[in-house]
Amino acid sequence: MPAKSGNKPPHPALSRCETGHVACGLARRTLVMLYDALVILALMMLATGPVLWIHPATLTAGKDFWYTLYLLAVWFLYLAWCWQHGGMTLGMRAWRVRLVTDNLQPMGWAQSGLRFVTSIVSGLPLGAGYFWSLFDRDNRAWHDRWSRSRLCRIQASA
Repeated sequence: MPAKSGNKPPHPALSRCETGHVACGLARRTLVMLYDALVILALMMLATGPVLWIHPATLTAGKDFWYTLYLLAVWFLYLAWCWQHGGMTLGMRAWRVRLVTDNLQPMGWAQSGLRFVTSIVSGLPLGAGYFWSLFDRDNRAWHDRWSRSRLCRIQASA
């Protein structure tokens, strides 16, 4: 049966999370973030190299606006690219977690941007937005709800 106009079939990479997915809990989510923090730290170091070549030892992240914005852009580009190409960062691959959108379509740039910004907001009040997932019926954090997405565990293939 052909798909109805306007309704795209789910992205093939998301097929294992379509129905009956297992929600990702806070512990696994935290392990994913710790793993990805190492990857992002390495990317920040690589991204800093060319900047130090141009401005040797004169910039400080958090203090210099443009340098901080540059590092945030590097962080965002890593996450957004991974989310849009298979729904998994390196940490998500290691811990068998996939990001899916509520409509089971690949995440676009705007939705990735919304998820990135709102995940920072989720972490600001002592991680309240992340801890919310302990009480949410679908184990979703604030930024999952706001960006219309969710993390699901990938079941081992037989």
